[in-house]
Amino acid sequence: MSDRSVSRQKQEKRWYTVIAPEQFDRAELGETPADEPEQLYDRTLQTTLGELQGDASENNTKLTFRITDVGSDAAYTEFIKHELTRDYLRSLVRRGSSKVESFETVLTSDDHRVQIQPVAFTTKKADHSQERAIRKTMTEIVRETARDRTFADLVDGVVEGRLSSAIYSEAKQVYPLRRVEIQKLTLEARPQEVAEEEAASVDVDEEDVDVDEAEE
Repeated sequence: MSDRSVSRQKQEKRWYTVIAPEQFDRAELGETPADEPEQLYDRTLQTTLGELQGDASENNTKLTFRITDVGSDAAYTEFIKHELTRDYLRSLVRRGSSKVESFETVLTSDDHRVQIQPVAFTTKKADHSQERAIRKTMTEIVRETARDRTFADLVDGVVEGRLSSAIYSEAKQVYPLRRVEIQKLTLEARPQEVAEEEAASVDVDEEDVDVDEAEE
């Protein structure tokens, strides 16, 4: 291929401004190129909460967005992941204390399936029973919160620190805590995908019943 052809191909690429969803004030996340608009769908873009808010102290929080719609010169996204950096999490670990983690997959009130990973740091070493009690408290609060809130409200609660504060307030009564964070939140399935999975599960169950009846 000639240099002129390569140059022409580069010129044909269009740049699209990537826009955050409404709950992030439709902030501009950056720009991304594509030969055709269809190439942009499902493309992901990562930024930090600090970049969105203009606050460098929040650069330890990574946010990931996925493109779901494309306009004439803009690509629109949905939020799919909140994650704390490894360096920040390592900085919270203290000698002679405990790190208690939990991994919860929950369904929000508007049927988004989400995995949430809270983590608690104690002021001193906790024994196994105390760690179990802390983990149980984290699990209960995460499940309760997700059940009563939409996906957008749940994300807001994580990003703004309300969920970690609620866990801290309850779990510190079990054992002295220094800090609680939500180290990761991930969107696993949208409502339509959840409904399709449930429908498929029902179909499988019905097939099992048919097989059992035939054997009888």
